[in-house]
Amino acid sequence: MRHRHLPRSRPPAGRRAASATPPSALRPSPRRRPRRGPALRRPAAVRTAATLVLALLATTALQQSASAVPDPGTPQRTTGFHSSFEDDDPAPHWRDTVETGPDGAPRADGVTRPGTGAPGLSTRVGDGPEKSPTAKTGAGFTGRHALRYAGEHTADGRGFAYNKLYDVDVTVTRDTELSYRLFPEMTGDDRSYSATNVAVDLAFTDGTYLSDLTARDQHGIRLNPRAQGDSKTLYVNQWNNQRARIGAVAEGRTIDRVLIGYDAPQGSPDGSFSGWLDDLRLGPAQRVQPKKHLSDHVLTTRGTNSSGEFSRGNNFPATAVPHGFNFWTPVTDAGAKDWLYEYARKNNDDNLPTLQGFSASHEPSPWMGDRQTFQVMPSTAHGTPDASRTARALPFRHSDETARPHHYGVTFRNKLRAEIAPADHAAMMRFTFPGDDASLIFDNVDDNAGLTLDTRRGTVSGWSDVKSGLSTGATRMFVYAEFDRPVTGGGKLDGGGSENAAGYLRFDGGADRTVSMRIATSLIGVDQAKANLRQEIPRSAGFDRVKDRAQAQWDDILDTIEVEGATQDQLTTLYSNLYRLYLYPNSGHEKVGSRTRYASPFSEAVKPDTPTETGSKIVDGEVYVNNGFWDTYRTTWPAYSFLTPKRAGKLVDGFVQQYKDGGWISRWSSPGYADLMTGTSSDVAFADAYAKGVDFDVEAAYEAAVKNATVAPPDPGVGRKGMNTSPFLGYTSTDTKEGMSWALEGYLNDYGIGRMGQALYKKTGEKRYKEESAYFLQRAQGYVHLFDKRVGFFQGKDAQGGWRVSPDAYEPREWGHDYTETNAWNFAFTAPQDSRGLANLYGGRKGLAKKLDAYFSTPETAEEKYAGSYGGIIHEMTEARDVRMGMYGHSNQPAHHIAYMYDAAGQPWKTQEKVREALSRLYLGSEIGQGYAGDEDNGEMSAWYVFSALGFYPLVMGSPEYAVGSPLFTKATVHLEGGRDLVIKAPENSAKNVYVQGLKVDGKKWKSTALPHRLLAEGGTLEFDMGPEPSSWGSGKRAAPSSLTRDDKVPSPRRDVSVPGDSPLLDDTSDTDGDAASGPVPVTDGARVTSYTLTSSAKEKAPDGWVLQGSRGGKWHTVDRRSGETFRWDRQTRVFDLPHPGTYDRYRLVPRGSGKRLAEFELLGRPGRR
Repeated sequence: MRHRHLPRSRPPAGRRAASATPPSALRPSPRRRPRRGPALRRPAAVRTAATLVLALLATTALQQSASAVPDPGTPQRTTGFHSSFEDDDPAPHWRDTVETGPDGAPRADGVTRPGTGAPGLSTRVGDGPEKSPTAKTGAGFTGRHALRYAGEHTADGRGFAYNKLYDVDVTVTRDTELSYRLFPEMTGDDRSYSATNVAVDLAFTDGTYLSDLTARDQHGIRLNPRAQGDSKTLYVNQWNNQRARIGAVAEGRTIDRVLIGYDAPQGSPDGSFSGWLDDLRLGPAQRVQPKKHLSDHVLTTRGTNSSGEFSRGNNFPATAVPHGFNFWTPVTDAGAKDWLYEYARKNNDDNLPTLQGFSASHEPSPWMGDRQTFQVMPSTAHGTPDASRTARALPFRHSDETARPHHYGVTFRNKLRAEIAPADHAAMMRFTFPGDDASLIFDNVDDNAGLTLDTRRGTVSGWSDVKSGLSTGATRMFVYAEFDRPVTGGGKLDGGGSENAAGYLRFDGGADRTVSMRIATSLIGVDQAKANLRQEIPRSAGFDRVKDRAQAQWDDILDTIEVEGATQDQLTTLYSNLYRLYLYPNSGHEKVGSRTRYASPFSEAVKPDTPTETGSKIVDGEVYVNNGFWDTYRTTWPAYSFLTPKRAGKLVDGFVQQYKDGGWISRWSSPGYADLMTGTSSDVAFADAYAKGVDFDVEAAYEAAVKNATVAPPDPGVGRKGMNTSPFLGYTSTDTKEGMSWALEGYLNDYGIGRMGQALYKKTGEKRYKEESAYFLQRAQGYVHLFDKRVGFFQGKDAQGGWRVSPDAYEPREWGHDYTETNAWNFAFTAPQDSRGLANLYGGRKGLAKKLDAYFSTPETAEEKYAGSYGGIIHEMTEARDVRMGMYGHSNQPAHHIAYMYDAAGQPWKTQEKVREALSRLYLGSEIGQGYAGDEDNGEMSAWYVFSALGFYPLVMGSPEYAVGSPLFTKATVHLEGGRDLVIKAPENSAKNVYVQGLKVDGKKWKSTALPHRLLAEGGTLEFDMGPEPSSWGSGKRAAPSSLTRDDKVPSPRRDVSVPGDSPLLDDTSDTDGDAASGPVPVTDGARVTSYTLTSSAKEKAPDGWVLQGSRGGKWHTVDRRSGETFRWDRQTRVFDLPHPGTYDRYRLVPRGSGKRLAEFELLGRPGRR
């Protein structure tokens, strides 16, 4: 049953406006009355007499006293109305009935009821949607029913229809708000989104309609069907929350009828459309209480209205401190290691969400899965509680839920209340019971766990080896908990999720019936868990103190950005995005006595685990985990570097520690070396941090990146794939799965390494940094090797240079194959490090702009025929379709830089337009567990919003600059470290004024679309002049962001110019090796060699010195001499520059010293140049 604060119905209407339909009979009971068509309605006199009798018999239902029964001829107006179409709600007074306008004509044209040919819509109460990737099916948004609308769009062009639903008499006050939930359906092959051209309308007694007025919803969209459809803010096959302060435009009017309207310029291919309406409400708008803390804007349930079929974030409501060791979360499925908390999809038969436990979690994403879990669930059972998940589950309403970073709380329908307040390795939970029965059930996800109950001391301890298949390197977790109330009983339980770790304790709850649990975890042992608890939540600390300390930590971070001109929804979005950004990555270390140590997930265990102590290698130092760099490098790491550089340095060092410990930095740390995604993107992420002045162990970070870029790894979970051939071919071939994606990501990372090498050479003067820098910057332009000019897209090549697909068979809309989680369109711009060179591939800047225009105008349809190597439609396809910006898949990371590429194309006004569109409609629905257009991914999609809302974006990763976009707020202040402020002003900013007319930096005109990091990091003022039309600002040829290429030529990076031979040193693979004494190696005619590479086989067998000789006219000349050289790793490729390049026909390598074996020998240059 819902709480009702508004009258459910009104007394019989008296005199009505001439256009009004006679009132429906007042219902005397909560039972649904029979729905009648116009032909079945009773005569007015009969209805009036009946309603008088019924009104006298139903005074309770009318919420009036017997003496206050009104004259049936006198209307009693109200200020509210509410129906969720349940049995105890007002039933619609009309079914399938078209509205008649003031002129007597039906408000319908070109739309008919399905199967009848009659004008208008079908509007009937039913059981809710049959299919949805996120909602509970066979139910409304709340309750078991909703109202279905359906129609046939028969017109060739525009069609519209408005149906009557309710006969009401509601006075509109200044605070009156209309709200409802809408579920537009898209079925079959329909891609028209016509069902989104729907809105609730209101007929006023003066003959006007709300749709004729300028009412706007909470997102600033006109509240009429056409505007709602045009806005593209409504998602299909999901519930959408709509609110409008109609008092702003209709104060003083009286609502006579509630309508639902459809109005579309074009119908679907077969003309049909349908959807559902629920939770219709007219009443005073909820007052927004002033927020005392920025953390009070955060909703941790954002992104939880998701599933594996469609992501609106795919988050869970983690309660934690920033970068905390643990997450603490409610779980709707205690047996899941993926989707821990689903907002609505798994609601119970009453369509209420239920919780099966509160859990310690370490989940980086549902796709990676959870690990190291421990669960507790309160119970009001009298006696021994039932541990089964269904029996212990308790229903609740989201309105009874508090979901903040520092505090999760929920009051269940049985009045039991549970709360969580976090620390780093610990947490405090408080349970307030409705009666004297107070128990806590302990359990785990599966049997890989153990539990010890000490009823005498009142403690719980245990261990957990729970982990998902991608929790690579996860070690045993230990737990220890104490309680503030006496234990009166307890023991092990059967029927839980874990046979070994299910048990309970029963408590004397005392006068306040409250039991508090102080709990901590450790990856070292039970004693260390107990020590962590003592350090972080001593016995003297109460719940509120723990909560307040966690809140202070979040407020300190959130206070970094302060904005003006934001709506409440935008404030929730901004600060919730900052919460997600700083929730990850996570600490993996602990304070052990006076030392900081961790149980290593990167090295082999040294002994078996025990129930109280880990067998893992214990290492000194701080380490961070839970990060997928392919997902995060574009925005998350630049955000740390810009907003909190000291914190960024600590995080970078925490990942460099992985290299120092296990020899590599994880591509996907969960917590160890997970074999997932393409690219070693920590390379460019950390290079970018260094370029922006972040302080960390740069030498070690550089060595880790060089290892990624030059070594064929011994294990698939580390390094780059295809490295046995890609350094020599210049690209990753189709022999490697998604080889083209590996290659394009590799070029980006090579760019970062090259820039870092430049900086280190400038700092140290060491020759190798200079040589390596030039080598990697040349490699960064290797994307040209994979551009197939026959089709105008990048595509894969085999090792012999053959394209994967012929032009006549090539389909850029097809997913998979070469393209990780997308298609060719979303990889058509994956060279931001060399945007000028990329533009030259497309014929110049205008050609790049034309390609971008085609990208944003070619629709993603998510059809089965384009599923490609995925074999079926994957969630990323459907999510990209519903972005509705052509092929722009903001729902996934490969697209996130593309709107900013218009800056490089000389048309920055299109960057501004696209960015503002994404900001305005792809982060909606926070209040119902949505908020994102796809997977949020460890802060990445959140950081995109943060940067773009500020008005700039890290387009060229590895370079200390940002590309200019369009700021969202009228004013934003970034409180930088050291007490400096960056103030971003855009006083004329609005939903229409999205185009930059000009920019001033510290009062001086700025013409470039690139902003140096140094300038922003020093603080100052950016003043944006905004307007409603595009301008030529920033379109000059020299106004574009930085690029490796600076002319109009297609890049021609250096390549191996040696003539292929039979030697294993010349076979383009490090899988073979041979004598380092190469013998004469001819080069292609006219080639000029400027550098060469040597690749070790086994590092100890590689030469430590050599002479390189060149032959001209039969005479050999020494062109380079090296000594004291080392190869740090097996199968490592090193580069060496020739001090004085000359023109030679042949070269030979003469090794010196004991080592005589190499895997590969390259001569790098450009063909035909002497």
